[in-house]
Amino acid sequence: MNQPVQEVHVDIAIIGGGVAGLWLLNRACNAGYNAVLFEQNALGSDQTVASQGMIHGGVKYALSGALSGASESIADMPAHWRRCMNGEGDVDLRGTHILSDHFYMWSSQSAVSKITTFLASKALRGRVDALKKNDYPSVFCNPAFKGSLYKLVDIVIDTQSLMDVLRKPHADRIFAIGWTQSQLQKNNEGAAIVINIGSEAVRINSQICVLAAGKGNGELLQQLDAKKPAMQLRPLQQVMVRHRHHHALYAHCVGTDSKPRLTISSHRDVEYTVWYLGGQLAEEGASLSADVLIQRARKELQTLFSWLDWTDAEWTTLPVERAEPAQPGMLRPDNAWLSACDNLSNCVAAWPTKLTLVPNLGNLLIEYLAQKKIVPMNKDKIPAAVSRMKIIAPTPWQDANWRKL
Repeated sequence: MNQPVQEVHVDIAIIGGGVAGLWLLNRACNAGYNAVLFEQNALGSDQTVASQGMIHGGVKYALSGALSGASESIADMPAHWRRCMNGEGDVDLRGTHILSDHFYMWSSQSAVSKITTFLASKALRGRVDALKKNDYPSVFCNPAFKGSLYKLVDIVIDTQSLMDVLRKPHADRIFAIGWTQSQLQKNNEGAAIVINIGSEAVRINSQICVLAAGKGNGELLQQLDAKKPAMQLRPLQQVMVRHRHHHALYAHCVGTDSKPRLTISSHRDVEYTVWYLGGQLAEEGASLSADVLIQRARKELQTLFSWLDWTDAEWTTLPVERAEPAQPGMLRPDNAWLSACDNLSNCVAAWPTKLTLVPNLGNLLIEYLAQKKIVPMNKDKIPAAVSRMKIIAPTPWQDANWRKL
């Protein structure tokens, strides 16, 4: 006996409830499309909540002193996000909590790193300002600090609040999906989502199906037997250190390399301050054990902040896999990416490649819809039996297993 199937027709079906999927949902709905979104875990789980929340203008990509494709494509992003947070952009982000209005960049005492910092500032005039000692963040107001310090136009946002702001306007269009009971099917019209509910099934047909599930895009492409676009994963292992030094710091430490030696963002965890450590430390840490990486991180902080006591600090790490469209030599993509899936007339795969470029991904979707002459036309609603997704993922430090050394 065949299972009864209820056919539902929408304009756009988005799979993936991170910042990329939610941004695309907002852009599509704002443009008048009947768009819906499906998420299997919690909104923002995996890459979004693992982000340090930096909306940056590419200074860290110009540490060699030259403007790269990445630094140029990303230059206007802080201003774009600020407009959105003022309610004046393509997505209304009013209510998003800003952790810091500025990001900082400092060099250690070595002459080479000072020169590297200087070159970055010359390459990006107007986006980098040298700071006088009176304007230093509190953690650097110590005679032991001998480096150079710059202020960037970059901002840092709380990603959980961002998820909530993106969710609220279209909460009735965001649904839970479990892939043990559901399938992404390939048929004559392209890709369709089939959700089994008891003895019945709902098939969601769409003019366009957008795969925006980050790392999950790999499995979704396999389900559809799509070889292109291919995906790459670039691993990191971030370090978190919880302490009672009440210095909120959002900064890159510049060394002799073309990448930041260390990137620090700060977050509150009850009565503690959590420093979330990325940069070269996290990239090289991907191949290290957690124990070895934590020892390296502690040594780095003792070197860079010799005036702070780390005896009572607690430590943990977070492995992260950055999902991106495959690039020659596993290089970092310069921009957001949206591309048609092979042999599927209605399916595209999308990766923002970094938090700050999510608005560019929204532009790519709107441009693709115009190019394909896809206009709003389907008004069906998802049946009430399909569960809504309301849960926002916890931050890494909320779920961490802390330990002292």
